[in-house]
Amino acid sequence: MKYPLRLNVNGQVHDVEVEPDTVLLDVLRDDLLLTGTKWACRTGDCGACTVIIDGRAVVSCIVPALEADSRTLVTIEGIIREGGLSPIQEAFIERGAAQCGYCTPGVIVMAEALLEENPSPSEEDVRAGLAGNLCRCTGYNKIVDAVLAAAGSASPAGEPLS
Repeated sequence: MKYPLRLNVNGQVHDVEVEPDTVLLDVLRDDLLLTGTKWACRTGDCGACTVIIDGRAVVSCIVPALEADSRTLVTIEGIIREGGLSPIQEAFIERGAAQCGYCTPGVIVMAEALLEENPSPSEEDVRAGLAGNLCRCTGYNKIVDAVLAAAGSASPAGEPLS
């Protein structure tokens, strides 16, 4: 039996029907065709599927879709600002923070949520805030540097401030 689900995703309302065991990640990718949110571990351990629900970053692979009913979501597709990329996206490009790019959407969404909560994070704050996002390519330093740069907390040379 399917149940109705209404989601406000990136400013657009969507009505879909889902099975009770459907996770939010599957609705985003399969029903709404928002494939920027990545499918990876399916256990909530890697952060590749991070989205923002009502202002809070969550891993969508373990959130039952029905729990998101009538809530406001932001995916990587919704991070773009009118007229161009968001500051965090620009910083990722400028600082070389994306390598293969698979984890990048989840990291950027998590960084957006972090900067919304704490607009001037320390390096330690950024590392703690991104601890749930795994990256096998960058070694994390460039990611942390990009988040600090987006927050205005990095030096002009690109070195994180301690």
